[in-house]
Amino acid sequence: MIAPPDALCRVTKPFQPANIPLRDVHRTPEDLATLMRAANSGDAVAYRQVLAGLAGNLRIIARRGLARAGRSGDDAEDIVQETLLAIHLKRHTWNEALPLMPWVRAIAHHKLVDAMRRRGFRTHLPIEDFEDTLGADATPSPAWSSECEVLLSRLPERQRQIVQAMSIEGHSARDIGVRLGMSEGAVRVALHRALKALAEGLAGVEK
Repeated sequence: MIAPPDALCRVTKPFQPANIPLRDVHRTPEDLATLMRAANSGDAVAYRQVLAGLAGNLRIIARRGLARAGRSGDDAEDIVQETLLAIHLKRHTWNEALPLMPWVRAIAHHKLVDAMRRRGFRTHLPIEDFEDTLGADATPSPAWSSECEVLLSRLPERQRQIVQAMSIEGHSARDIGVRLGMSEGAVRVALHRALKALAEGLAGVEK
């Protein structure tokens, strides 16, 4: 379970990853913003709901971005999970006086580009798709690194190394495979499993 440094630590009753809906949950941007404000104030139920609600939006963003770049949707789910992880780690950087979705789309855009770069693709996504995200603040706080370490510590060592190298440091699957003595395909499978495990555990908090 995650022990975040901010208001979520005040939640007195932990809830389990199994409670997170795996299906897409439709919510309006206004609903999601309201839930995120409540989550940042320590409402664990709202946090679980906002993650489930954002997942559907992120799948649309990932699949559309990959399609417009002429790529298959095979990496869409990993992009979704990486974006959810980044949202969790950077949630304090969202200005609650502003709409939520431009900030979410900015993070998703960066993760989409990172994923394609790791595949060895050089691509330019249409700027109009993300023009409302360019002012979003993605600067991590001093607590970011320590919380990231807590998250990664829940993973087996090999998966932790892969997530650290690919999702955080931006290395390619080929480079990591050479370093770890794994095939490129095996690295991607391990990344997918690790990200899925992290996403399923994001909503678990400890008092």
